[in-house]
Amino acid sequence: MERGGWAETPSQRGVSGRYEIARRTQRSEVLKRKLMERGGWAETPSQRGVSGRYTCDTRMLFRGQTLGKYKIAAPLGSGGFGAVYLARDTWIDKDVAIKVPHRQNMNFGELLREPRLLAALDHPNIVSITTAEKQDSVFFIVMEYVAGHTLEELITTNGGLDAARMVDYTMQIGRAIEHAHAQGVIHRDLRPANMLVSDAGVLKVADFGTSRFLEIAAHGTTVIGSPPYMAPEQFEGKAVFASDIYSLGITMYQMLTAVLPYESPAPSDLDKLRSGELVRPPRLSNPEVPKPLNDIVMKALAPELSMRYQRAAELLGDLEQASTSASRSTPTPSRRGEPAHESARARVHVTPRRLGTATPSSKRFCQRCRKPLHARADRCPFCGESW
Repeated sequence: MERGGWAETPSQRGVSGRYEIARRTQRSEVLKRKLMERGGWAETPSQRGVSGRYTCDTRMLFRGQTLGKYKIAAPLGSGGFGAVYLARDTWIDKDVAIKVPHRQNMNFGELLREPRLLAALDHPNIVSITTAEKQDSVFFIVMEYVAGHTLEELITTNGGLDAARMVDYTMQIGRAIEHAHAQGVIHRDLRPANMLVSDAGVLKVADFGTSRFLEIAAHGTTVIGSPPYMAPEQFEGKAVFASDIYSLGITMYQMLTAVLPYESPAPSDLDKLRSGELVRPPRLSNPEVPKPLNDIVMKALAPELSMRYQRAAELLGDLEQASTSASRSTPTPSRRGEPAHESARARVHVTPRRLGTATPSSKRFCQRCRKPLHARADRCPFCGESW
């Protein structure tokens, strides 16, 4: 601090072991790279947009470090509420995911809120919790490890998903949401980055760190969520079951088009968001989107609660009906000798693309974080990069 390398901000004074380090010298850059290589440096979304500043937490974990019976193998990611690591349970030789909340100074009851909520959710499309522990003064949550990719990575890699895969993933997300809602739980931060797809194609909803029970979330005042995926009422600090449906609608839109329907709304855009002016039908971005799917997405994105799906089961019912109608339609083959079911599939579904196969596309992605952008965006709503 005497040499000007460390900058302690007012909000951080009194927060034990947390400071900001300014990227002013080559030495600090070397430190940052070494920490990232060892898995101990974590950038949060809000900090990626602050040029030259990062968070260094004394509770960061390193490869090879042990917490009780768990041995850290690699960092998996970091968000605003915690960092997640791949670890090995050395007693039973099993890979697990360990989530370490950033705010370790919270009271113990608050730290237990997320694991207790997860323990109430037992569903094949929700990441399951094993236990919560405290070792070496570090509180952490032990969860199942899902080997695969995030839905966000699949969308970015493929430039969007074909309609059949989009329906499959939406059905899995919808079943997870319906189960959570049946337990009175609202996720509040549904987005592709919080959805894990296993190598076998099973999708699991993760990151319930912002979740709340309905009676709390519906009468709150704190704005929680990721702005590009938030329902209009969430900007007022309110959240209901239909708020998760809106976030699912944004995710469906992104799967079909590889872009967001609009960039992160500015305060001056909230009136347009509430009136629905910001949302363009997905068929305008991708003409191959079947009309039934287009209509389902638009209903999920209705700005008025009364016009939106109220429960995930309603959306799933319409999806199943649309899929059944599509499978029963057998139009006349367009080419002699072409099987009728092949012609029907070509007319109903977007041509499938194999995972990992890049497709030439005019879709826009952030040059820094590679996340999808609105066509007219001049600033990334995720990392803050401007151009």
